[in-house]
Amino acid sequence: MEKKELRKGYTTGTCAAIAAKAAVKMIFTGEKVYRESVLTPKGITITTDIQDISFTENSARCAVVKDGGDDPDVTTGAFIYAEVILCEGSDIVIDGGEGVGRVTKPGLWQAVGEAAINKVPRQMIRDAVKRETLKHGYNGGIKIVISVPEGEKLAKKTFNPRLGIVGGISILGTSGIVEPMSEQALIDTIHVEIDVRLANDGEYIMMAPGNYGVDFIRETYNADLNRAVKCSNFVGEALDYAKYAGAKGILLIGHIGKFVKLAGGIMNTHSHNADSRMEIIAANASMVTDDISVIRNIMGCVTTDEAIRYCKEAGILEAVMKRIVDKAVFYTSARVQNEIEIGMVIFSNEHGILGQSEKVDELFERMGR
Repeated sequence: MEKKELRKGYTTGTCAAIAAKAAVKMIFTGEKVYRESVLTPKGITITTDIQDISFTENSARCAVVKDGGDDPDVTTGAFIYAEVILCEGSDIVIDGGEGVGRVTKPGLWQAVGEAAINKVPRQMIRDAVKRETLKHGYNGGIKIVISVPEGEKLAKKTFNPRLGIVGGISILGTSGIVEPMSEQALIDTIHVEIDVRLANDGEYIMMAPGNYGVDFIRETYNADLNRAVKCSNFVGEALDYAKYAGAKGILLIGHIGKFVKLAGGIMNTHSHNADSRMEIIAANASMVTDDISVIRNIMGCVTTDEAIRYCKEAGILEAVMKRIVDKAVFYTSARVQNEIEIGMVIFSNEHGILGQSEKVDELFERMGR
């Protein structure tokens, strides 16, 4: 039976941009807009219906219904509203209203107090609105408020509260498009890639969650991370199959944000399955310092880079990372019944190499870098 192609969707950021564009158009034309389009950063044009329309001479409000395609997404079906108000000045101001979270902790792209509307969606909204205003010769100020009435309820199903984003969801999207892939389809793809690497590169392979840090690893180790098996979040499944396929050695290379979870025995690193990043760092820090304030600071962090900074300032970073690397090697080796040599490199783009296991150089040499 031929497999059904999974349907793509579009992000909350795309929804917000389409709604904002439609609202601006209604203000200047005085007519309702029932369908609208935007070009996403991925180069795909999304056209969709406009819902719940209301407008006056100087303001308009409307919504787009989020469609995540065949990707499991808690925001699918949510109404993403944009309210556009003409105002004094010349700036385009973008803010969040009901159901859009507010940032309460440092470490995210937005400053504390700002609406959790990420960089790319903000630019998409700004560009879509600016193009419409230029068409109509308007150079005045505009305020755009994005809201999601169900957002606060939906946010409870995400990690937003843990990240210090309160009151609603984040408006997200880097490409504007939701690329769906079932877990099994992705795991099947990883299996194929392992087979290819073993066939072409020999019995020793690199494995990494994705392309993050490709340039960094090339510059640091003179190694090509493009030759690594991209295991996504499925570290455990990838290790299982590599053992089955006959691998003799695996060099795991990953960012602290993903690979710190391996030190807790978490083999699926997706945030939907588990987080525990700060708990793992704090627990290992507690073994090398008696300063409880350091532990409390780590537990209050939003990002791993922020936690690493606290360890560095306390003079315990090397000891903490040695424990984390050792634990990560222990659990990944146990996953393959200690029948495969495991090497581990954990890095941060901000802080560089944070830790590596004893067999890293040896495994690099066996792979010919």
